Amino acid sequence: MDMPVPSTTVLAQKTRIVKALRKVLPRDAVIDDPAETRAYECDALSAYRCAPLAVVLPRTTAEVAAALKLCHEIGVPVVPRGAGTSLAGGSMPSADAVVLGLARMNRVLEVDFDNRFIRVEAGRTNLSVTGAIEAQGWFYAPDPSSQLACAIAGNIGMNSGGAHCLKYGVTTNNLMGVTLVTMQGEVVEIGGPYCDAGGLDLLGVICGSEGQLGVVTEATLRILRQPEGARPVLIGYASNEVAGACVADIIRAGILPVAIEFMDRPCIEATEAFCHAGYPDCEALLIVECEGSAAEIAEQLGLIRQIAARHNPVEFREAQSADEAKRIWLGRKSAFGAMGQKGDYMCLDGTIPVSSLPQVLRRIGEISQEFGLEVGNVFHAGDGNMHPLIIYNANEPGQQELCERMGAEILKLCVEAGGCLTGEHGVGLEKRDLMEVQFAPEDLEAQMRVKDVFDPAWLLNAAKVFPLHVSAARRG
Repeated sequence: MDMPVPSTTVLAQKTRIVKALRKVLPRDAVIDDPAETRAYECDALSAYRCAPLAVVLPRTTAEVAAALKLCHEIGVPVVPRGAGTSLAGGSMPSADAVVLGLARMNRVLEVDFDNRFIRVEAGRTNLSVTGAIEAQGWFYAPDPSSQLACAIAGNIGMNSGGAHCLKYGVTTNNLMGVTLVTMQGEVVEIGGPYCDAGGLDLLGVICGSEGQLGVVTEATLRILRQPEGARPVLIGYASNEVAGACVADIIRAGILPVAIEFMDRPCIEATEAFCHAGYPDCEALLIVECEGSAAEIAEQLGLIRQIAARHNPVEFREAQSADEAKRIWLGRKSAFGAMGQKGDYMCLDGTIPVSSLPQVLRRIGEISQEFGLEVGNVFHAGDGNMHPLIIYNANEPGQQELCERMGAEILKLCVEAGGCLTGEHGVGLEKRDLMEVQFAPEDLEAQMRVKDVFDPAWLLNAAKVFPLHVSAARRG
């Protein structure tokens, strides 16, 4: 399809803004060629896309501040962007917006093993944070599935988790401080490399704010010593509900594995075709990993084996070597890519109480039947962070809209079960019109007042998170 031709007025506005940006930034930091800006028209929720007015790629906090101050003065919206791996349209721009990308800000600034922290620029990828310290026996705990590519800035914006968040927590539990640049161009230090900051918990406000309040350029992260050892087990079951019940019983028993991951038959079959991990023929499987000393691992896995046995597993397979451990994790790590073989899909991330897993999984199956679209479930079962993948055909008229309606029903189900709309992907565009399902009008008003304080003109990522009809007045 041909791209629409911009009007003379739009072209004149773009020329004026780009010229102004190049006065305060290095020339190579500003991109305005339509062929190049197209790379920034969407994130991993690629069903929606819009090319931005221009893209800014700063290398320093000072350059971020200069760009934001200028955009604030001339009233240009700004969309912060980490690596663009987000799955909810959180970094999709509007046609009148400047995308501010942090990919060039990827340095390690400080490592302090005595005080257990690392300070990095926010464009650094998640996995490379551990890469900078693993030779010394340390690691950074949050490990989202996209950790090879996703940026720390995006992890902070969405409060990302990962497979090991059951034991170590999500980003907010491992974030100690940030350097934040406000829309007005002011540089603010929040938190730092110590236990707790005095005053209001602004760090807790910033983490998970989806680029609504400021642009994080640097982050101080908690680092941990690598565990003495780790061992996963694979448990196969005859139904999703039984597997969910096993998860609930493990948590109820007070056992704290480092990870409990869930995959159902559609995901098992897709990963087997994709990477041949050697998974059993079953309706659902769990991957449970324990870590610590050999004695600690043996004790925990012994208890897990007893709990699993009460639910009559199809198979219980304990890794006996590093190679077997990799094989157990291979399919789970490949699941999202493998599911692409089945067609286009929408990945949700509603979160529920672990005790509700059996009922919610059963109801998701019923919703799948009602809408006539297949669902694959693969998720962080230990903390109830669901990731239903709804399979549809984007080339068939009406299928995307059907998929979105079905996704809304599943997310409403999560809220009804006592959970929430998002565990780690954020609200972005995908769930903004569902915010009223979870929050009362006065709750949304309180949240928007926080944005009013940080960004009174509503220029930062303004078309995200809040339902359009309740935020339109503030955006003017």
